[in-house]
Amino acid sequence: MNDFAVVTTLQPLPVQFDDQWLAFCTPPHLPHLDPQATAAHQADAHWLLLDRQQTIVARCSLWWRQTPDYSGHRPGLIGHYAAVDHSASAQLLQLSCTQLAAKNCTMAIGPMDGNTWRRYRLVVERSDVPPFFLEPDNPYDWPDHFTAGGFTVLSNYVSAITDDLIHLNSRLNPIARRAANRGISIRALNLDDLDADLHRIYSVSTAAFARNFLYTPITETEFVAMYRPLRPYLQPELILIAEQAGQPIGFIFALPDLEQARRGQPIDTVIIKTVAVCPSRQTGGLGSLLVACCQQIAHGLGYSRAIHALMHEANDSCNISRRCHSNVIRRYALFGRTL
Repeated sequence: MNDFAVVTTLQPLPVQFDDQWLAFCTPPHLPHLDPQATAAHQADAHWLLLDRQQTIVARCSLWWRQTPDYSGHRPGLIGHYAAVDHSASAQLLQLSCTQLAAKNCTMAIGPMDGNTWRRYRLVVERSDVPPFFLEPDNPYDWPDHFTAGGFTVLSNYVSAITDDLIHLNSRLNPIARRAANRGISIRALNLDDLDADLHRIYSVSTAAFARNFLYTPITETEFVAMYRPLRPYLQPELILIAEQAGQPIGFIFALPDLEQARRGQPIDTVIIKTVAVCPSRQTGGLGSLLVACCQQIAHGLGYSRAIHALMHEANDSCNISRRCHSNVIRRYALFGRTL
């Protein structure tokens, strides 16, 4: 294990009791977590750091039993991360790496709340475009916490924005014809039968994301539990499902940027959160077609901009986004450290 000199002036406290759990999730000087949802993440350990006044100055959870595959390594994960300053973060990250190494992990990865279906990565570069609905945010200095602790960037992600919602349409006519000839149809989400359509979206997700970086499968129950709370915010016209012979083969999940309303602005932006297509030679270009259809519908509904959210830089979605004349508004990174 690579050791970094850390002055241990803070008291580490493992979370073992109910009153400690509430303190872990809702400390006065750190971002709050939902206690019930956080418990459902089933971390293998939770840690607090206390100063001399017994004030919580840092916290994290660790996972080492059920973690994603990573070439040549046995990863351990650091999530639910928060620290008030560099001193607290240095001791917390060193403690975390020591704990994970003791559990035979060979790499620490973070921040990640157990898997990539949940909150993970940090904002590392910003623009004057404010945070959008459901975008994870963090204090400016948190990326430096990880790099100062001996972590390096494992993967990069971006969000981009476009005000050209119809540029792709004419270029995709041949793809649309080919899809129609193969019996592929595209329809909107049925909000009256949401669970059934979430089942269809889940089946596509598990096939489409299986080869994604640090992918971990989750149960359909977990998947539905993640999406069902979004029901009040959904505009079903913006969520499209592609089907062939009655079976789902792709989807796009978009929703209005409700953060604009919270800032007192009119909502003129949609967020394209997920595009997924089952891996198949019979569906070439379907991802681009879904984006074009979604953006055209958004344009017809009066929206003027689309945010392509949280894309891995190596993903095909970045290529689709660039063809929409988008501009990057945010960069994110996930960090790792060899143990």
